[in-house]
Amino acid sequence: MKTVLLSAAVSMFVALFGTPLAIKAFTRRGYGQEIRSDGPAGHLSKRGTPTMGGTVIIIASLSGYLIGHLVTGDPMSASGLLVLFLMTGLGLVGFADDFIKLYMQRSLGLRSGAKLAGQAVVGGVFALLAIRFPDGYDLTPASTHLSFLANFGPPIGTVFFVVWVILMVSGTSNGVNLTDGLDGLATGAAILALAAYMIIGIWQLRNDCTVFMATSCYQIRDPLDLAVVAATVMGACIGFLWWNAPPAKIFMGDTGSLALGGALAGLAITTETELLLLLLGGLFVIITLSVVIQVGSYKMTGKRVFRMAPLQHHFELAGWAETTIVVRFWIIAGICVALGLGIFYVG
Repeated sequence: MKTVLLSAAVSMFVALFGTPLAIKAFTRRGYGQEIRSDGPAGHLSKRGTPTMGGTVIIIASLSGYLIGHLVTGDPMSASGLLVLFLMTGLGLVGFADDFIKLYMQRSLGLRSGAKLAGQAVVGGVFALLAIRFPDGYDLTPASTHLSFLANFGPPIGTVFFVVWVILMVSGTSNGVNLTDGLDGLATGAAILALAAYMIIGIWQLRNDCTVFMATSCYQIRDPLDLAVVAATVMGACIGFLWWNAPPAKIFMGDTGSLALGGALAGLAITTETELLLLLLGGLFVIITLSVVIQVGSYKMTGKRVFRMAPLQHHFELAGWAETTIVVRFWIIAGICVALGLGIFYVG
């Protein structure tokens, strides 16, 4: 538990005091956000706000994890390192996207095919590594079973597992990316989901099958270290949110949104709560569905369901203040997390 608290504190400190340095450095180099011309008019004033702040979140998370383990002497685990690998790998894909936007001075970066290919490569490597590295109880960081509150059904095999992980990783990272449209929205929602995974990791540790041979125990390889990872990334997001809250001094960019989506997907896979992520990340699911509905409706009928997608922009065009949307969406995210945790606890 000391590692959980210390790692979170270190990452929060690094992000809180490192973000202003990033703001100055990015501003000096002209790394400012380009704004879509067809977006809400109020967003035009945000043009030039420093972006790629997700680099701070990643650096703070890695620093917190490393320092926390060095100070307490707790060993790093294969599960924790793999989740951080997934987070960092997707962050690099997002960094490439952000850099192209800045270099070309446009609001679009990597082509969708290239971005999906990058996500697939990182997710595929993660999947293959996650079913290796068995511990003394022959538990690997991930299982080839599908899972909700725990594993269920027969194993789906390596090939289908890799495909499933790629779909999860791509869906979650793109869901966070779509949510990152208003100041602080994605960061705050990610904090709530990460807090849930910190609690889940601690709960699984206290009901570990290798210690408590009961029917309700969990066979998770490294539950404590997964709680450390969740707490570390959460701490980094809290420190970053100080500067990303409305009105934002810096945006996380695709660097941050893809990285946070990767962290959540990795935690879901390694804690064997893959389908539960649909509830814990309920806000991301709702916003992603709004885009699917909008695009599907327009292609089939030529009519739009929402004034604009993703959903947060619909409410902007309806006249809601940005801070009102952000706070209310945070409330929705909190309700989803509470529902998910309640089901996990009862189950």
